[in-house]
Amino acid sequence: MQEDFVRERITQLRLKKGVSEYQMSYDLGHSRGYIYNISSGKALPPLKEFFAICDYFEITPQQFFDESTQNPELLQKALDGMQQLDESDLLMLLGIINRFLRSK
Repeated sequence: MQEDFVRERITQLRLKKGVSEYQMSYDLGHSRGYIYNISSGKALPPLKEFFAICDYFEITPQQFFDESTQNPELLQKALDGMQQLDESDLLMLLGIINRFLRSK
């Protein structure tokens, strides 16, 4: 079950990023079939490579396994930006977020 999740999640994130299996394999420094072998169930990435895959998608391992997050890479970029804000800007941003949530 977890193996299927890892394969499917990598495929989902890869498609959202708009890269082919070949391009992702190349970007990670592997042979052209590396990501294909993972996606097709022939292999799973070792832990070191899993971390490299998370870095490739600019997400944390926790975000990788969080099925409820549809756009983990965007969420991570938002969090990175928010960490640079001062308290008053964070409070203003929180007000905007709450306003958006009320309008749904």
